[in-house]
Amino acid sequence: MSKIIRIGTRDSELALWQANTVKKNLEALGHQTKLVPVKSTGDLVLNKPLYEMGITGIFTKTLDIAMLNGDIDIAVHSMKDVPTALPKGIVQAAVLKRANYLDILAFKDNEEFLGSRDAVIATGSLRRKAQWLNRYPTHTVVDIRGNVNSRMQKLMDNDWNGAIFAAAGLDRIGLEHEHTIGLTWMLPAPAQGAIMVVALENDEFVREACAELNHEPTAICTQLEREFLRLLEGGCSAPIGALAYINNEDEVTFKGVLLSVDGTKKLEGEFTAPLGKHENLGRDCANSILSRGGKNLMGEIQRDTDSIEIFSTKKLTQDQRFLFKNDLEVDSEDFIKTSPNRIPAKILKAKMQNVIITSQNAVEALLTNVSANDFQFENIYCVGRRTRRLIESRIGKVKHFEKNAKKLADYLVDHLEGIEVTYFCSNLRLDDLPTILADNGITVNEIEAYKTKHTPVEVPKNVKGILFFSPSTVESFLELNKADKKAYCIGESTAKKAREHFSEVYVAKIPSVESVIDLVNEGYNK
Repeated sequence: MSKIIRIGTRDSELALWQANTVKKNLEALGHQTKLVPVKSTGDLVLNKPLYEMGITGIFTKTLDIAMLNGDIDIAVHSMKDVPTALPKGIVQAAVLKRANYLDILAFKDNEEFLGSRDAVIATGSLRRKAQWLNRYPTHTVVDIRGNVNSRMQKLMDNDWNGAIFAAAGLDRIGLEHEHTIGLTWMLPAPAQGAIMVVALENDEFVREACAELNHEPTAICTQLEREFLRLLEGGCSAPIGALAYINNEDEVTFKGVLLSVDGTKKLEGEFTAPLGKHENLGRDCANSILSRGGKNLMGEIQRDTDSIEIFSTKKLTQDQRFLFKNDLEVDSEDFIKTSPNRIPAKILKAKMQNVIITSQNAVEALLTNVSANDFQFENIYCVGRRTRRLIESRIGKVKHFEKNAKKLADYLVDHLEGIEVTYFCSNLRLDDLPTILADNGITVNEIEAYKTKHTPVEVPKNVKGILFFSPSTVESFLELNKADKKAYCIGESTAKKAREHFSEVYVAKIPSVESVIDLVNEGYNK
């Protein structure tokens, strides 16, 4: 037991209490440990509701990265904050015995407001907000953020009637409020009140050490609740509550609820089974709710929840999404689709002194027609570093490249060998390059290598910034959307098109997806 187990945790008082609990339990078993506090985005960004930040994983992502980087061995979380799908390589190592799972209402003077038409309640939880409005539809619910202590202070400093807290959080740090009511009618968040320990899947020593902390009844119940959440959620933040418990007769009861954001719609389910035959309770409840209108309700929630702030007109990979500031909620779709054209082999196998290729799509289109060995290109000119890299890895040496088509045209006017070029392009292309060349006596033989088709998507109204990666994506976007947002562009050609419609246009320093994301991170203001 010589290995020191490094325990990663958020640095709030509640998170440290939870981490220290795990630390004491491990040390009681004879293990050496060390706490490694890490600040998460959920702690740093206090001016937005959690659901607007993409609540799933907001408090765990920083620790996941630290673990995958080898900076910590385990991470300790409030289990309700942990996404239902853990990152590849990270596994659930233990669930500690569950504490009080109820939500409680802390209020100031008296509870007479509960019978009044008008009252103001504070919570940053979409689930609590929806359930409160379902029960008290005339009340107003306002957002409140921060750790437990700061939220309690905000309650005292504002004219609100009350604020909703997790009972376990108050209990664990010994924070008592003079006036509280247990909200027994409100279903908690799945796994509320439980502490989860995660570890690297390939770290057998650490996983075996943590397994001794596992509380099996809590693990059973929280697994059912998280399965219910996973089946309903579908990646969308939604008002979902769930609770499973085992009674004295070894019978497992499961309750679940899904509501609309405003609380006007509510779908519930309750299922019971003997312990040992309980495995499908969460799934059965989710399927029951989905079959009774839950699918439509989730669709409404996905459309109505104002959480997306940045939208990319090119589908982003998971790694690219991780590059955004953690507090930015991002969505993406392909606003254009491309398909290669059939080009006669005789044309592509002919000798060509000067060839222009302005996109990776053109490279791929050429290679679907003939083998790279068949090309007889003497001088290849292109636009973009990535296009150059693709050409040099698949076809041959690039003589010269520029950041955009206009700069390339200007260069060719002064440096081209000969007076003729072959330009492999799309059916949708800007006029800059061929026009400049033609005006300077250079013959441009255009060959349509691929077709570009607009596939526009209507973006949520709350989106403030759009990522564009070609002039065609700008055109496609405008078919269904207004130019009332910030435009973040991959290069000058794209920016030129954007400037025709958008008042705020920003251009990446390097023509790459990552550079556009950096542009957003550097200049985006809420």
